[in-house]
Amino acid sequence: MQKLKGPNALIWLILSIVIIALDQWSKNWVLAALPEFQAVPVIDGFWNWYRTYNTGAAFSFLSDAGGWQKYLFTVLAFGISGLLAYWLARTPRRDWRVALPYALVIGGAIGNVIDRLIHGKVIDFIQWYWRDHYWPSFNIADSAIVIGAIGIALFGLLGGQKQAADAGRRG
Repeated sequence: MQKLKGPNALIWLILSIVIIALDQWSKNWVLAALPEFQAVPVIDGFWNWYRTYNTGAAFSFLSDAGGWQKYLFTVLAFGISGLLAYWLARTPRRDWRVALPYALVIGGAIGNVIDRLIHGKVIDFIQWYWRDHYWPSFNIADSAIVIGAIGIALFGLLGGQKQAADAGRRG
């Protein structure tokens, strides 16, 4: 295994902590200020605050599975976060295209785990819609996970193409 020549990217975990803090702060606000299952318009015709809960994963996957899914998703979140943190330790600090998406996914995953452990479910409150078409409600942690996953896929594809081009020039 190759040793890093400079500092690793673990400093990016500060971003994960910021995501967790914003996520938990926003959910505490939601629990204190928003009524359950009632739309509060933010931008009419597009965006509501809408307090709801998710006992499953993305788009309520396994939400009616009887409770065991809470433990599965908690273990998965810790496992994935641990793996990403391990990879951060092996990533150069300057490599933001790798570090930023990893840090976003870690922060989002842990933010939702905190909900599962404290409340037994994830608190969602952002609802986007267009006319009669509603996107499932989500939260800041979900947003960080999605943006991070897109970054991993996008920068991974672009990075793979760059590495292949570099290898082609050397070969």
